[in-house]
Amino acid sequence: MVEQLKDYTKLTFDDRIAALREAKLAQTREKISVTGYKDHDDHALILPPEDSREIVKTISSSGMPITDCLIKGFKLVSNHPSGGFFGARCVGENFRRLLESHPVYVDPHSALAGAYMVNFMSYRKPHWNPDFNFAHLEEDIAKYKLISGIGATQHFCQDLQIGLDLGWGGILEKIKRCRANNPNGDMEFYDGLEYIVYGMQNWIHRTAMHAREMSEVEQHPQLRQNLIEIAEMNAKLVTEKPETFREACQWILWYQIAARMYNGSGSLGRLDVLLYPYYLRDKEKGILTDEEAVFILACQLIRDTAYIQLGGPDVDGKDVTNPVSFLILEAVHKLKIPANVGVCVGENTDPRLLTRGVEILFEDKTGIPKFLGIDRTVEGFVRRGYPIELARQRAYSGCHWSAIPGKEYTVNDCVKINFAAVFEVAMDEMMNTPGVVPSISELWSRFDYHLRRGIETIAKSLDFHMEYMHKVFPELMLDLLCYGPIEQGVDASHGGVELINLCIDGAALATVADSFAALEQRIEKEKRLSWQEIYQHLKNNWAGENGEKVRLMMRSIPRYGSGNSLADEYAKRISDQFTHYVVEKPTPAGYRMMPGLFSWANTIPMGKEVGATPNGRRAGEPISHGSNPDPGFRKDGAPTAMAVAIASVQPGYGNTAPMQIELEPTITKEAGGVDNIASLIRSHFLLGGTQINMNLVDAAKILDAHQDPSKYPDLVVRVTGFSAYFASLSPEFRQLVVDRIISES
Repeated sequence: MVEQLKDYTKLTFDDRIAALREAKLAQTREKISVTGYKDHDDHALILPPEDSREIVKTISSSGMPITDCLIKGFKLVSNHPSGGFFGARCVGENFRRLLESHPVYVDPHSALAGAYMVNFMSYRKPHWNPDFNFAHLEEDIAKYKLISGIGATQHFCQDLQIGLDLGWGGILEKIKRCRANNPNGDMEFYDGLEYIVYGMQNWIHRTAMHAREMSEVEQHPQLRQNLIEIAEMNAKLVTEKPETFREACQWILWYQIAARMYNGSGSLGRLDVLLYPYYLRDKEKGILTDEEAVFILACQLIRDTAYIQLGGPDVDGKDVTNPVSFLILEAVHKLKIPANVGVCVGENTDPRLLTRGVEILFEDKTGIPKFLGIDRTVEGFVRRGYPIELARQRAYSGCHWSAIPGKEYTVNDCVKINFAAVFEVAMDEMMNTPGVVPSISELWSRFDYHLRRGIETIAKSLDFHMEYMHKVFPELMLDLLCYGPIEQGVDASHGGVELINLCIDGAALATVADSFAALEQRIEKEKRLSWQEIYQHLKNNWAGENGEKVRLMMRSIPRYGSGNSLADEYAKRISDQFTHYVVEKPTPAGYRMMPGLFSWANTIPMGKEVGATPNGRRAGEPISHGSNPDPGFRKDGAPTAMAVAIASVQPGYGNTAPMQIELEPTITKEAGGVDNIASLIRSHFLLGGTQINMNLVDAAKILDAHQDPSKYPDLVVRVTGFSAYFASLSPEFRQLVVDRIISES
């Protein structure tokens, strides 16, 4: 025990948030220095303590070097000659071992304990069991450069309400009860689930003990009391369900950081709805103020950049916006770190939520929050054949997607067809088939054929995934909080949940639309080039005599987004045809597919696989971003033109085609700036848009940060569906973001 407590200045909640932010920035700098740049979500992973870490360098399947920071001394149990581990029992056993060896983490300034230190995927090598061979699909997967979905993990949404209602002890009892009631079920599956719960209880118990030990040596009385509360709260949560707002946030945080470590899952869903009953009870008892609630939420959000929906309809269409919705926004506002909070905008949503979201976007300039066209996504899901009451249950859960918590398996954002790769196959085939007279109609016919074939290949790949994934790496962590897997003894990836809607995203829309338009304009309408001439320029990558001149000529046609152009027509035509092929029939095994338009951060790797394209793009350069027009599509950069263009190409079946828009912060100085942007958001959604990602970044600042990222360690940008510290991105990816921001702002 401490002999004598000195006089210490009382820490405000803002003081403690400032301390947490400084620790976060230091942890981010350490990650960059040890493991290098990461072109994905920040994730809030921290490194193990130096005496507990092991640095491992490997080469990815694409040939890129990877540096992982692992826990020293931790050893996996393999059950396969490949050195991998597969199946529910072995996966669950290994994750339990990881949880039980995972270092504990308690920051005395935080109201909550816990942080995760390992990307579990770094241990999963190989990621696929080679016994389950899909050689029959590999030729077309390689031909069309498909991201097939085989081996995809998470990307659907658990229902956290199950965990809040049961606690870890209740979940364990449920597993044991269902195992006993299901004697012919998969006992290995139940073993895997139990292993994970035991591992979680061990991790939480050790953390509670550590917080107690810290409290015994902590000099600051306020922090000492906080550590005692953390210890008592977590000792309870080892088995009991949460009862207070703080306990609920702590329980959710434990689940979330474990799910992130298990397989990268980042879905939280409707956090404001989940926490509102705890907020009301604590307020009525007089044990919670709004200021403290914001602080607790900030402590939760700083430990993981999970995807959260604010507002939106309940099953009857009534808006669920409540005081917690605004408190979550305020927590994000105070933190000013990467976060993935989406504000619902619709006919019946509280307009104050949109206004406050835009105000924070202007004040913080972090690209947070994003905005969700909830009416359009609900309508789209209904169009896919579901009742509107079910459609309203979907929750924003990832970069561009939604899912019904606990009831729907989707693999959203994991499956991509690269329109540019399909276009290249069609162009090469047309130009190299004897007797074929090249033409736009011929090229479209071949593009259409190969587009359909690519989608059919993905459909077969998804069936293969559904047949074997549960034997490779089941969704044990998410299974715990879903309706069906525990009851039936069946993994979510094998049909354990009620609904299966498998997503396919199209990418490179602007690249291909502009290419078709450029060919039609310059060859068939103006007759300035022949098909052979342009094809030779493509194969030469615009090198040689007149190559650059021709490239600029092809690039200078009215492009997608310019309004009423050939390219705009082609963009809609491509989207419509893609959507038709995705929804016209299920996979061969009978699973529904859902179309979206989204490239995520794959614009660079997808572009590296494709040669030069007729829109003036050079071989290996990035493809276009999502459903956006290419940067510089109009000299005036008109936001309204972009909003109209992207609204016109929406697939319209419940998944989104987000608008990524960059604006100069000077717009905030104009009279009515907040109202103008709010009006732009509403207008895009009224036109048919589904989601908006927005940056307000000073062009000079982003250029300076690109030259020396260390000058702006806390600069946060909306990269795509996720936000990140600009300094954590690779130079190549920073350049992509810079080009987009400079051009469009």
